[in-house]
This record gives sequence, structure tokens and C-alpha cells, in this order.
Amino acid sequence: MKSLKAVFFSALFMVGNSAAQADEVVVYSARNEQLIKPLFDAYTKETGVQIKFVTDKEGPLMARLKAEGRNTPADVFMTVDAGNLWQAAREDLLKPVNSKVLAANIPEHLRDPGNEWFGLSVRARTVVYNRNKVKAGELGAYEDLANPKWKARLCLRTSKKVYNQSLVGMMMSEHGEDKTEQIVRGWVANLATDPFPDDTKAMEAVAAGLCDVTVVNTYYFGRLIEKKPDLPLAIFWPNQNLKNKAAGVHVNISGAGVTRHAKHEAAAIKLLEWLSSEKAQNLYADVNLEYPANPKVKADATVAAWGAFKPNLINVAQAGALQAKAVMLMDRAGYK
Repeated sequence: MKSLKAVFFSALFMVGNSAAQADEVVVYSARNEQLIKPLFDAYTKETGVQIKFVTDKEGPLMARLKAEGRNTPADVFMTVDAGNLWQAAREDLLKPVNSKVLAANIPEHLRDPGNEWFGLSVRARTVVYNRNKVKAGELGAYEDLANPKWKARLCLRTSKKVYNQSLVGMMMSEHGEDKTEQIVRGWVANLATDPFPDDTKAMEAVAAGLCDVTVVNTYYFGRLIEKKPDLPLAIFWPNQNLKNKAAGVHVNISGAGVTRHAKHEAAAIKLLEWLSSEKAQNLYADVNLEYPANPKVKADATVAAWGAFKPNLINVAQAGALQAKAVMLMDRAGYK
């Protein structure tokens, strides 16, 4: 039989061990380490809470969460694109979070209607053009790129990337399936060459004169111009003159949610709240040349220099809800 002293120290160890575990959060992240580690280091410095993280592509991470089930060590799932977050919620990998802080900091159109995930930074998918070959006045809406005047003048990234799937999904939410398919067929008819594997190569083709205009996420533009400031490229904000709710630049998010079987749920929520705070938002967005999700926070000077725009205010969850249909539509339209 154990002595009373041994029982006491055993109980003390268990309490201490439980407290230690409460001082950590485990994050599964599809964002690259160099983008998230500065944030987690700042949080640990401020709160003492240790952040353990695993990075991988969103697909393998979701498969891992599903396979681990109740045994998962992950408390937070972090990724890019509302379509991926929507998919995680649909597969029952996340849980609803009731947080007045998150509700106050993150606009309604940038978070899950059921509060299972929250946008933490905003990326705009917009038009980039060659200043030597196009005047800004020639441009208008995403839909206008289907106009025959852009024949052999358009470059696009592959339809296999979730960013373009989300853009087409949001267009379906606004225009319906038939009209959106007509638009996408018009894009395909106007392509100067086969779609590119990434946004940067599409912009380089525009700069080289292979085509005149493309559609990219703004942070890719920022990265490229930082390296090659003399490229004749400029940003144009489409869909600014329409008056309906759907009008505006297509925006998407990087974001996160608390996992369904989080062991440190309260600590995970506090981490998300901190990431949405004014204190953390600049760091979160600036590190990747994105826009803060919290509207109280100003964008980094480099990002702000690209000019103000009106964003599309349809809830970004629609990008996920219509993703499968968007993929089938692009396939029918010949957009590879």
C-alpha cells in the first residue's frame, strides 16, 4: 500500500502536470512556418503559453485530424482559403465557438455563419495588368475579361488551385450557374496561352508581353514587385461601380477554428481572440502582405499604397459551399 506521503506527491504531480498542459496549444497549420512562427513566439512572450505546431498541406492535415479523431493532439486548425475551412467544418473537424471578442473583431462576412472558423487575414484576388499595353480605363469587372476585346490577351492560373475555384464559386453565388459558365468560357476563349501553375508566373508572362492582364492574389504582386520593382505591372480593383451587395473585389481569407476534440479548448479560443486583436493583426497580416481581418486595424504601408477598394460582402463561406460545383463548371468550360 502506498504511504500517505506518496499519494500526496502523486496527486500534486497530477495537478501540476494538468496545469502545465493547460499552458500550451497545439496547432495544425497549412500556413508556412515562417509566416506563423513570429506570431506564436509573440504570443508565448506575452502570455507564457507555449504553441506547438505541425505544418503540412491542408488536405493531409484534415485527413490526419479525421484519422486521429478523439485522440488528436490538435487544438486549432489553421489554413488558407474559406473553401478549405468550410470543408473542415463540413467534415465535422471543428466546433462552434461562442466568443464576443471574435464576433466584435471579425466582420460577419469573414467568418463561418455557425462560428466554427474565423478569418484572421484577408487576401484580395484582383486584376494585374501591363501598364505599357493597357490603360486602367479599359478594365472593369472580372466578368469583362470574357469580352472578345481581350482575345489572346488574358493569362490565368490553373483552375486546379483553390483560389480560382473560390472566385468562380463566389461568381456563381452572384450570377447563378449558367451565366457564370458563359463568363468562364469567355475567359478560356481569351487565353493567350495555357494556364500557369502559380500567380507569379502569370504576372511574369504579363510583364514579358505574352499577355496583357491576369487575375492574382495581391500578396503575390507585392512579393514580385519587392524583388523586381521595375516590372511594368499595376493593380486594378474590379467591380467597383456596381451597387448591389455582391459588387466589389473578390476577397478570401486565411483563418482558423478550434478542433472538434481540442484538449485545450479555452486556451485555443484565447489564442484565436489574440490573433484577431488590434495588437496582433498587423503582425499577422503584414508578414504575408495581406490585409487585416479586423477593420479597426490599418493595412501595412506597402499594402495600403495599392489603393483602397470596396470588397465583395457575400459571406466567404459561399466559396466553400459552391466549390464542388465550381470545379465541375470550370471543367465543362474547358478551363484547365
